Amino acid sequence: MRGEVLHYDGDQGFGFITGSDGNRYTFTRESLRRETAMPNGTVVEFQPGGGQARDVFSIAAPTAADPGIKAPQARAAVPPAAAPSPAQPFGRSSEPAEPTDLWGYFWRGVTQNYFNFAGRARRKEYWGFFLFWVVSLLVIGGIGLFADNEMGNFDSSVSAAVTVGLCGTFVLATLLPSLGMTVRRIHDIGLSGWFYLVVLIPTIGSLVILVFALIPTQARENQWGPVPADVGV
Repeated sequence: MRGEVLHYDGDQGFGFITGSDGNRYTFTRESLRRETAMPNGTVVEFQPGGGQARDVFSIAAPTAADPGIKAPQARAAVPPAAAPSPAQPFGRSSEPAEPTDLWGYFWRGVTQNYFNFAGRARRKEYWGFFLFWVVSLLVIGGIGLFADNEMGNFDSSVSAAVTVGLCGTFVLATLLPSLGMTVRRIHDIGLSGWFYLVVLIPTIGSLVILVFALIPTQARENQWGPVPADVGV
């Protein structure tokens, strides 16, 4: 399979590859076939299996200094039509790039990850999502209060009907992505998502979830996936 190196730490001998299937794979120094250095963005071929990449090697065009590679074989491995263009790196044309801003995390959470309870979410993604969740709820509540005031609802028995209706709809619409984000954050620290059920314990449960959200990323691959990008944030 062909892919692109997202990150490789030569000192630790550990890195990540985005495959052409859209999945992320881990690899180690022992997985490299020839190279000892793998700069970010290097286009590679590898054998996938169990979330790991084996027999990883660069498919850059050979030069006269590469005596072990014949030119015809290199042309067969990298046909001109299949080579990635400089303006569009390989492995990212079939899916949107991962967001790096807080709004991007919120938007992906309520769209692409709406029903996603698998994988991992680092602290920045978690807090970015809930920051804009709260901001959105306040904006919607403000619109509802303005509408209720203009309609005179505060002077009648219906009170803040519009405000309650709008805020309630927003909370219900974002319930699943909010639960999924919290479960993935718990996965990121190496715990089962079922630990989210502690929130049912009055008072203490919410504090436990807050502590889970503040714990740093588990800096190694676990059963829920590889280490998210920008570890420690």
